[in-house]
Amino acid sequence: MPEVSEWNRAIVDEFRANGGKVGGQFQDAPMLLLHSVGAKSGEPRLHPMMYLADGDRWLVFASKAGAPDNPAWYHNLVANPDASIEIGTERIDVHATVLAGEERDRFYAEQARRYPGFAEYEAKTTRRIPVVALTRRA
Repeated sequence: MPEVSEWNRAIVDEFRANGGKVGGQFQDAPMLLLHSVGAKSGEPRLHPMMYLADGDRWLVFASKAGAPDNPAWYHNLVANPDASIEIGTERIDVHATVLAGEERDRFYAEQARRYPGFAEYEAKTTRRIPVVALTRRA
């Protein structure tokens, strides 16, 4: 398995054991597993995260719980935008694009409306939390 923190490993194991479903604080939340390549190391990385479906795209939010800096997976996707995701039991090759302007604002606001923790993260930080669209590669 790619490098995964101990906390994330438990989520990954639960996700895979339950066809993409996770309990606890992620009960009933749409979850995916992001497979990316380390921006500096070139090594495979794996991160569980919530997403917002938008037609044929999956939107992910680089909130890092409101920390002052962006999460490592965001830097990985900017450096290496071709990645893959697991949704349910399916693995899909995707290409990452960082959203900007009104599109970014609209989708972040929708995620914060559905999951108020995202509004709290935004209030905790001075950075503009990136929204990344993952689109299926042909």
